[in-house]
Amino acid sequence: MPVGFGIVGCGMIASFHAEAIKHIKGAKLAACFDTYAPGADKYGAERGCKVYHNLDKMLADPDVHVVNICTPSGAHMDPAVAAAKAGKHVVVEKPLEITLKRCDAIINACEKAGVKLATIMPSRFSPANRALKDAIEEGRFGRLTLGDTYVKWWRTQHYYDQGGWRGTWAMDGGGAYMNQAIHNVDLLQWFMGPVAEVCGATATLAHERIEVEDVGAACVKFQNGALGVLEASTSCFPGLLKKTEIHGTEGSVTVEQDDILLWQFVKDTAKDKAIRKKFEKKVGGTGGASDPKAISYAGHMEQLKDLIKSIDSGSKPMVDGVEGRKSVEIILAIYQSAWTGKRVTLPLKSDPKRPK
Repeated sequence: MPVGFGIVGCGMIASFHAEAIKHIKGAKLAACFDTYAPGADKYGAERGCKVYHNLDKMLADPDVHVVNICTPSGAHMDPAVAAAKAGKHVVVEKPLEITLKRCDAIINACEKAGVKLATIMPSRFSPANRALKDAIEEGRFGRLTLGDTYVKWWRTQHYYDQGGWRGTWAMDGGGAYMNQAIHNVDLLQWFMGPVAEVCGATATLAHERIEVEDVGAACVKFQNGALGVLEASTSCFPGLLKKTEIHGTEGSVTVEQDDILLWQFVKDTAKDKAIRKKFEKKVGGTGGASDPKAISYAGHMEQLKDLIKSIDSGSKPMVDGVEGRKSVEIILAIYQSAWTGKRVTLPLKSDPKRPK
């Protein structure tokens, strides 16, 4: 019997979920729901799945085993909690939610119901990033000293104007950090370890009629003593490929999009030569640097396969709710620092209050 997926929210990102499901053996897109009924009708007709205009009815469908939350960021909690209470496994698009309180509500609901929870962070499944993570865990870098990540993207004014929720605190939860750079925020803490302290600044420089930042820069101190930089923007024409640089006393690696530009260690091995040869042909694409639709479904596919494996084995998904919460906390700490002009230590005791 195939694992049946139900989509909640039939906007742009839902198409990537559908493509990912289509390419997984033993998986099926069983149903969809959207509060905007015509959107659900159109999506269901295109994807060949059952259409629901009532969420509770979709959650009662025995053919739906996993519910994918693809609503705007600030509308993740309610359907995710409802899905968990209905006994369905839950997949939530990034960010898990836009406040820690709402993230915790989702995590707690899934734990109480005994269902799996996965937060979509497909960059962790990139071969280049997996190779980098393995090198860190093998101790190849010596002592980690510096970790930087840059997301210098471009979004037009039309991008924000066409979606009423985009660029709002209530539904987007933030700007270039929370919406675009969150994948690299997640990667950096995954590579470097927990964040101890941040000092950040944000601004809105290139767009009108948005409440959130379109450029930000933050200095980071990690618990292991290493330092780093987190840059995020949707105001850098024409949009550059995202980049992550990890440095230590015995090695340095630079990953641009899904390509390795630098892979150098004090003690070179045959494996290092093989990795450099594998990634000398650039395959990363643009990754949405200027067009949010120009991403691949491959990362989503690998992550959903990981979820299915966790359901079958009883193990945790690679990026569960606790993992998905980490990037949200770091970003909220950057916002708090930007609002107060002070350094902020983690973990946060509560959600920061935005000045009126």
